[in-house]
Amino acid sequence: MDVQKIPKLLYLSEHPVGFGGCRNNECNFDCCEYNISVFDDKSGESVHDLSGNLIKLHHCSLSESNVAILAQLENLTILHDDQWKLRMFLAKIKEKKEKILNSYTQSCLVDAGIFANKAKEAVKTNDPFAAVWTKCASYFLADALFSINSKRPSPTHMLEITRNLKKNEINQVFSVIHDILGVERASTSVLSRMVKSTMGFSDMVENNGHSTIIKRKYDYLVENSLLSDCYFYLGYMSRNNIMKIKNQIHKNPEYIHVLKVALDIESDQLVIDKQANALLQRVNGLLVDIKDQK
Repeated sequence: MDVQKIPKLLYLSEHPVGFGGCRNNECNFDCCEYNISVFDDKSGESVHDLSGNLIKLHHCSLSESNVAILAQLENLTILHDDQWKLRMFLAKIKEKKEKILNSYTQSCLVDAGIFANKAKEAVKTNDPFAAVWTKCASYFLADALFSINSKRPSPTHMLEITRNLKKNEINQVFSVIHDILGVERASTSVLSRMVKSTMGFSDMVENNGHSTIIKRKYDYLVENSLLSDCYFYLGYMSRNNIMKIKNQIHKNPEYIHVLKVALDIESDQLVIDKQANALLQRVNGLLVDIKDQK
């Protein structure tokens, strides 16, 4: 698809528009969507189908300060920018790249610690969401490790990228994450159940057509025998949606029934507590390492 035509096709030409994600970096699968950012001072995401090509539209602001979003925007390709506002904004991001990555790393580690502790507290009350929090903590820890390696988190490709990272003490933490997430349990039968719940949860929380992208990626990854990658991706999508409703999740007890399948969660409370402790150990160790490097 000619990405230069997307701003006109989606009627975005009144605002600066950029092209990001894995297709922009030319490391995509055939199933991957086109990630387009429009700087219209709005928020949220929507999904569009242009002749069979799925477009994920991200609404952004040129005054954005969230480091998680800034880390994703760094290598954006400009599609439309009549007044050079986006060009200047991206120049500022590039100038502050190291500071943004460091802040993002620390933010991910803090979140990983928060959710690991949340899991430990939930175990004490036999809260069924305990295992949900260890999964969330694991994904935040993975995001932090990617940032430490100066890599942009890209859930469809993250397992593939970790296989090629240099072997060192920090990157060995990925093995702990893999164990806690349970990627070795990936099978066609498990994934077929997970994708239905992941799509359902997306429709419950986002209701913006994102489940169409999830289904397309699931089909591709399974067809190409990338079962572990699919398992990681589906869980990552659910983590992202959990974060959107994290303060209301206990008010909707029906969510746990969906998430038990979507995240393929552990039910043994002793195992969950052990996993939370392992996560906290790694998180605290990395926080100390970062502090010592300053």
